[in-house]
Amino acid sequence: MPFTIIRNDITKVTADAIVNTANPRPVIGGGTDSGIYHAAGEELLLAERRKIGEIARGDAVHTPAFGLNAKYIIHTVGPVWTDGRHGEREILHSCYKNSLALAAELSCESIAFPLISTGSYRFPKYEALDIALDEIKKFLLMYEKDMDVILVVFDRESVQLSKSVVGNIDEFIDDHTVKKVRSMEFDRWPTNASLSRSRDDRRDFHSPQVFRKKESPETLFEMEEGDFSAPVLYEPMSAPILANAAPDEFGDLDLDGILMKKEDNFQQRLFRLIDERNLEDPVVYKKANVSRKVFSKIRCNENYHPTKKTAVAFAIALELDLPEMRDLLSRAGLALSPGSTFDRIIFYCVKHRIYDIYEINAALFKYDQELLGC
Repeated sequence: MPFTIIRNDITKVTADAIVNTANPRPVIGGGTDSGIYHAAGEELLLAERRKIGEIARGDAVHTPAFGLNAKYIIHTVGPVWTDGRHGEREILHSCYKNSLALAAELSCESIAFPLISTGSYRFPKYEALDIALDEIKKFLLMYEKDMDVILVVFDRESVQLSKSVVGNIDEFIDDHTVKKVRSMEFDRWPTNASLSRSRDDRRDFHSPQVFRKKESPETLFEMEEGDFSAPVLYEPMSAPILANAAPDEFGDLDLDGILMKKEDNFQQRLFRLIDERNLEDPVVYKKANVSRKVFSKIRCNENYHPTKKTAVAFAIALELDLPEMRDLLSRAGLALSPGSTFDRIIFYCVKHRIYDIYEINAALFKYDQELLGC
């Protein structure tokens, strides 16, 4: 996929360009800089850096990669955080912007970044992440060729999410809440003993204080914001309402009629939605974090069956609401589940109209979930 976040040592990543958080002067610094020199070959790399001389903060230059699994090392000098009033944010923006521009100039097809300036330079991690995502997003949306951009972090704790990224998602997907939902979904269903009760007793079990009124079309994934702690609700004397249940589209048709009824599959519905919104293909696949090559395969294959992360990525790119998203997923035999952390993050983002796939992927990475795209 064009953008991904991984947990690794950047010196062990394979990419056309590896970005080094360099010292301004041609000396071996600490942290990432020291690790890259050691892995590339200190004497060879230092000799090349001396040819370049001092690098201004925010600028980017390149050298051969020597012992790294890369063609180039792009050296950029990040800002030292003081108080945020000395141009630190602007410099960090320039680090990513200039590094990406240089990678494009060098015809790189992939580039790996550390989270610049968050080590000994003390840049706040949540702000550094916002800036990294912002510049990577702007570059990939405008760049006419394909380039894979990898953000490499030491651990998931390095990905600190600001409120501008995911708001109160911590509370929303809290494990206690998930357990409560699961408990209410399964433990409240009648036991063998309760099934032997009289019909009147079973009506009491399905009392309106516990279960949703029959005429309400709401489902668990259509509750008000933050209402995931509410009980799972059922219609009286019926099976549980499925979170992704679709309306009865077949009416009184017999089996032959149902089989003959033409319905869009995933590929057909996807491109129908794109056409209805008058969107250009590059806009859609870039916003979905899908490569041009994969998108071309989808367009040419009427029977394309996506993974869930790819199907959701297109729903996000198209900014579908929850009913529209459920409908698109159903065309591929997929559904959202209240018991899934991945699905709860997606639900939260859609309910709060967070459709920036870079921000959503940062949240998914933070909670050890698959990233959206392909």
